[in-house]
Amino acid sequence: MKKIISLLLIFTLAFTLIFSLTACGNSDSITIAVPNDTTNEARALLLLDDLGIIKLKDNAGITATVLDIEENPHNIEFKEVEAAQLPNVLKDVDYAVINSNYAIEADLNPAKDALGIEGSASAYGNILAVKEGNENTDAVKALNAALESKQVADFIASEYDGAVVSVVENLTDGYYSSVDYSALAGKSISVAASPTPHAEILNVAKEILAKKDITLEIKEFTDYVQPNNVVESGEIDANYFQHTPYLYDFNKENGTHIVSVAAIHVEPLGIYGGKQSDLEAIK
Repeated sequence: MKKIISLLLIFTLAFTLIFSLTACGNSDSITIAVPNDTTNEARALLLLDDLGIIKLKDNAGITATVLDIEENPHNIEFKEVEAAQLPNVLKDVDYAVINSNYAIEADLNPAKDALGIEGSASAYGNILAVKEGNENTDAVKALNAALESKQVADFIASEYDGAVVSVVENLTDGYYSSVDYSALAGKSISVAASPTPHAEILNVAKEILAKKDITLEIKEFTDYVQPNNVVESGEIDANYFQHTPYLYDFNKENGTHIVSVAAIHVEPLGIYGGKQSDLEAIK
């Protein structure tokens, strides 16, 4: 009898050990890819905190890093990836937190495909930005008026189905009465932008400006560095691709002098499933 009891105890202990190791292995295998730039990584961590997946320190804010994670109950491994490459690594990780512009380019619908998403009241509104000193020129004001138009807001609402949301409170008819449009007739305004949705939105503004004989030249970039560099150098008049926290960090790190003119829209950040189809593995 004692021998049988001993064998049962050994079996029970062995089973418990195997189960524990398996559970730990599953937890250790969970990988979430996040943007590798400072502000968007913090934004991703704040989203995961809001979803109850991790817990950040109470004083962690828009500069949060993985070092600010206070509780990580699922032993999640965070993989830092260039924002534009996140859709490409999605199949190789369990989850990825992706900016909406890159999600849309990868045929992901943030409103439908994201397993968790920021609210439309996110503080990360995408801005029209210029080099300091140029924010009050008629050319910049004309571009801003076009972007703050009802036409653009209607386009955003109909085209993106909630994946992109206008944040303009006082919509214009496309023009400002304070701008001397006759002096701008026959001239060009250049703007650097991400292909989606920024360049698409700018095409609506382009039609508005064309009615005043102003040409809007849209230069597309797929990274988050060159659009600021070409504005700083004066090669391009303005850019439209980033939010204010990113711009603040970029200026601080690079010694540039770019300022926000106005916030136009917000693209809620979302977490998407790669190897996982839902959030059960980290809930």
